[in-house]
Amino acid sequence: MTTATKRITLTVPGMGSDHCAGIVRTTLQRLDGVGEIQTNIASHRVSVGVAQGGPDADALKQAVEGAGYDVAAVSGEAEADGEADAVIEEDYLRQARKRLWIAGVPTTLIMILMMPHMFWQPIPGYLAIVVLLAFPVVFLHGGAATHRSSWRSLKNGTFNMDVLISMGSLPPYLIGLVGFVYPMTSFVEMAATIMTFHLLGRYLEALAKGRASQAIRRLLTLGAKTARVERGGEEVEVPVKELEPGDIMVVRPGDKIPTDGEVIEGESHLDESIATGESIPVYKSVGDSVIGATINKEGRLRVRATKVGGDTFLSQVVRLIDQAQGSRVPIQEFADRMTGRFVPAVLLISLASLVAWLLLPDVLRPILDWGANFLPWVNPEASTPVLALIAAIAVLVIACPCALGLATPTALMVGSGIGAERGILIRSGEAIQTFKDIKVMVLDKTGTITRGEPKLTEVVTAEGVEEKELLRLAASVENASEHPIARAIVDGSVERGIKPGEVSEFRSTGARGVSGRVEDKQVLIGNRRLLEEEGITGLEALDAAMHELEGKGRTAVIVAAEGRARGVLAVADTLKGESVEAIRGMHALGLHVVMITGDNERAARAVAAEVGIDEVQAGVLPEGKVEAIRKLQEKHGPHVAMVGDGINDAAALKQANVGIAIGAGADVAIEAADVTLVRGELTGVVEAMHLSRATFSKIVQNLLWASGYNVAAIPMAAAGLLHPMIGVIAMTASSLSVIGNSLLLKRRYARLQPRGEAS
Repeated sequence: MTTATKRITLTVPGMGSDHCAGIVRTTLQRLDGVGEIQTNIASHRVSVGVAQGGPDADALKQAVEGAGYDVAAVSGEAEADGEADAVIEEDYLRQARKRLWIAGVPTTLIMILMMPHMFWQPIPGYLAIVVLLAFPVVFLHGGAATHRSSWRSLKNGTFNMDVLISMGSLPPYLIGLVGFVYPMTSFVEMAATIMTFHLLGRYLEALAKGRASQAIRRLLTLGAKTARVERGGEEVEVPVKELEPGDIMVVRPGDKIPTDGEVIEGESHLDESIATGESIPVYKSVGDSVIGATINKEGRLRVRATKVGGDTFLSQVVRLIDQAQGSRVPIQEFADRMTGRFVPAVLLISLASLVAWLLLPDVLRPILDWGANFLPWVNPEASTPVLALIAAIAVLVIACPCALGLATPTALMVGSGIGAERGILIRSGEAIQTFKDIKVMVLDKTGTITRGEPKLTEVVTAEGVEEKELLRLAASVENASEHPIARAIVDGSVERGIKPGEVSEFRSTGARGVSGRVEDKQVLIGNRRLLEEEGITGLEALDAAMHELEGKGRTAVIVAAEGRARGVLAVADTLKGESVEAIRGMHALGLHVVMITGDNERAARAVAAEVGIDEVQAGVLPEGKVEAIRKLQEKHGPHVAMVGDGINDAAALKQANVGIAIGAGADVAIEAADVTLVRGELTGVVEAMHLSRATFSKIVQNLLWASGYNVAAIPMAAAGLLHPMIGVIAMTASSLSVIGNSLLLKRRYARLQPRGEAS
């Protein structure tokens, strides 16, 4: 296999379906030195890996144009450029609209003239009039691009959809000219109508696909265009593209954060809905990270830029969506095999139907007699050559590989766009298909089910001791320590309205405890062994409370003053608010939920009991998580997903059939995952699974409709039961129905609140 040393990106506006993308891929693969090829019909981009000494950008462009597709832009970067894409797409839409008008006006006049000519009064010189009116439709700006694309495609040995349209429109027009020398039925109207409906379909598809792919374009245009930065002691405004890491940005109320950074001065609330889907503004102060394109609601901030350009969160999101929309779903393989041979097969069927009608008209006419009872366009009295021509042309225009080629990409476009708007980034189409079959959901504990930071949970006082006094003594001593448990006790006391006092003679005894003098009292805080060694009395009265708290998985410390135990403080890594709801949602989906953690058995089981975990594996080291996932796969099959947030989860996320990263976690975990939950909430797992199931359902519906339509329509056309004009309308309707069905997914999820459960 060719090893790519550089990537070249081509923008191909006419690459409107996966059938077209397949032709482009096949054409490029013929060139020596071409490696991996990624096509994305949402952005109309083709990214080509080229080896040293391989074809240059111009050669790639010529190859694609040789296959029948115009190339609007070529670049050496694979990064998305929102403004350039928008200009190219608008230009393509404008051209499609212009071609439609040039074809639509003459064809409308032809139809207006045809009705009275056929049913009331023959119009003198009718044939000459319609031939002149149809000429610009079939041959000039209306149809010229279609025929040019067809000719290139045929020379290239690839058969695109335009070949069928050319074969369906040119013969009727040319045969219609025979009417000048030999009286016969005119087919010129048919040629004009076929081309016009084809151009209408292209225009409507471009409009509809624009709606389906608007999520990524919306993201690309949401970033700030300029930034105020401090340069030489002054504030100057510079384009965001010129920012560098370390620049100090000044963000005023109402401004967008220009790029990812860290707050170094000020405090404010930021609207982060673009990133998380969460509508409630988030408080930010010194030391907090901020995301580019989020909106500063009130305070003035000074922010140090940490990431710029393609490294920013927004760029990563766009890249992930781009990957998802350009990815291929395993179920798509059979559709690809069908569409690859589709057009040649249709040409053979069309030729076969023409020959069959010419050789066996008496055998086939009874079908028309039957169809005439309920199909008004069927005319069994027409001459055999006319019926043969109608059948052959109908087969050409009714057969639409575009619908089949649009089935998967449009559903992926809409599904990945919905996910991005709701803080769910699905990296690939394969993940969507795999996700729907997941049976086991593996959860890391710390940072996933729990907050990952200890908190004061319970306070138990000895007889005759007030809770406020106990907390005041403990907080005063612990305030001199930086240990996480000490900080939890101090923060918990402050939350309860207790202000720490002054401490003297502070001393730490390592992991066992701390001591100090508060006012005139000597205070000792630590585990039972330390307090026993120090001769503290009254410990027996607190034994029951200690045992109960430790049974819940709490870390309990005893507070003593003046040689006597005064109470017990319990600290624990508390649950995230949504954990119980999320695991309940997983059970509703039929999932077996497993928690794998490096924590001790007792603490792990306490958390599991609180949230309803089905299976617990405790004391598992980071390197052991991969083996734990592998054993679950041996037991349950390739249906295991894992949620994690840390660096130590990355390998296990890769081992799982679907890896899900909590977005607030480590970059390496996000890179290893198939799905990223930007909000960092476990309920997003349930919503992501609903979204993946709904998206895959749309893919299946689209494929069934598109393939079923062709299976039913082509035999009807070959039998003469479908008029070509009806066929071209049905062909357009088929493609639009696939796009429309995909867009229903968007409407369905639009009814849900940002944090609601997708169903």
